[in-house]
Amino acid sequence: MNPTSPSTQSFRAIDVIRKKRDGGELSQNEIESLVNAYTRGDTPDYQVSAWLMAVVLRGMTRAETAALTDAMLRSGEVLDLSSLPGKKVDKHSTGGVGDKTSLVLAPLAAAAGVVVPMISGRGLGHTGGTLDKLEAIPGFNVNLPVADFRRVLKTCGCCMIGQTAEIAPADRKLYALRDVTGTVESPYLICASIMSKKLAEGIDALVLDVKTGSGAFMKNEKDAAFLAELMVETGERMGKQVVALITDMDQPLGNMIGNALEVVEVVDVLRGEGPEDLRQLCLELAGWMLHLGGVSDTVAEGKRQSEKLIASGAALDKFRQMVELQGGDPRTIDDPKKLPHAEHSMTLSSPKSGYVTTLQCEQIGTACVILGGGRERKEDSVDPAVGIVLHKKVGDAVSAGDPLATIYYNAEARAARARQLLEESYRIADAPAREKRPLIHRVIGKPGEKN
Repeated sequence: MNPTSPSTQSFRAIDVIRKKRDGGELSQNEIESLVNAYTRGDTPDYQVSAWLMAVVLRGMTRAETAALTDAMLRSGEVLDLSSLPGKKVDKHSTGGVGDKTSLVLAPLAAAAGVVVPMISGRGLGHTGGTLDKLEAIPGFNVNLPVADFRRVLKTCGCCMIGQTAEIAPADRKLYALRDVTGTVESPYLICASIMSKKLAEGIDALVLDVKTGSGAFMKNEKDAAFLAELMVETGERMGKQVVALITDMDQPLGNMIGNALEVVEVVDVLRGEGPEDLRQLCLELAGWMLHLGGVSDTVAEGKRQSEKLIASGAALDKFRQMVELQGGDPRTIDDPKKLPHAEHSMTLSSPKSGYVTTLQCEQIGTACVILGGGRERKEDSVDPAVGIVLHKKVGDAVSAGDPLATIYYNAEARAARARQLLEESYRIADAPAREKRPLIHRVIGKPGEKN
């Protein structure tokens, strides 16, 4: 928007704050003016904080949410990847413990002919971050400039980087403010934050993995479904194909938690091995990516294609190629012993016989953070070598003395704290739980359509 235009000259933040405070619906121009003024530094933090709180308390309409997403999206560079042949499809997860699916899906979908421009985030709180996992691979560079991002995409069909300074700068400013003003949890603001970054990648379609359960940010499935529907509708309003899967995060995904350990498990899956829950979720998400990417007529066919690409080694070859193009040591893919590894380990044994009925997922994620595998503050450094390997999960039978988990650590005091949390996370009962929660709860396509 031209800063001297009449609409900008007449814009007053106080009017927008009052209107939202009183439950009014803001116009696209009002939202755009507020976002642009804040991004330029013309509107102070305290006024935007008041507006954010009004949004938390009053909510937003679907049109307002789409307008906010669009204004944040256009606050910076929107990549044009039309020169690259094929559909561009990304996948986004709302975060969980042991969720390393992005590292499997980017090369897997690229091996099928889908272009995957993936801009990811770091771990914060109890959840792991894709960038931290990638950086456990020695030399891997997640901070590529846009020109190199394009080059890697053109060469191998997938590239995984962090948010650049040019992409959605309004989101960076607004998120930092939300983080310190108690306004993170609004589904409307979460939607605009996620979708503005993803749509700035120049994608045609997006597959969303919205987690629910004890290890998710959205612990209540109703809240997870509301956010999923909001993101799907917002993406479709902006001309993109979007589908959301509501998936389970009541226990960690896979068996390994911790950055280098999770890379090992990614390679296992790309070799056709690895834990069943991680394999199945990766295949389901890949099926959707291939279907929306136009290389399979159905999701089921996309899953079958994905299985073949794993069996043939093509997906693993693509991962190795991406690692090498982004400066990483490709030898680590063939020999995971070259990844960082912790100096010490300790085993947590079962105190009694029975069945694992509950795993407190968030506590397990927190235990990994305590070991040094995540951040308690944004400025904290991460130890890529530490983590936890689960030997028993919900539904498994155990005998007294059986190993439940192994803790890999570099600091004794941290390990003792993590062990206590891990012990508290396991609940073992005489009888198995009556029912096991499904891995995929439901799929949300167009608003209101539940498949």
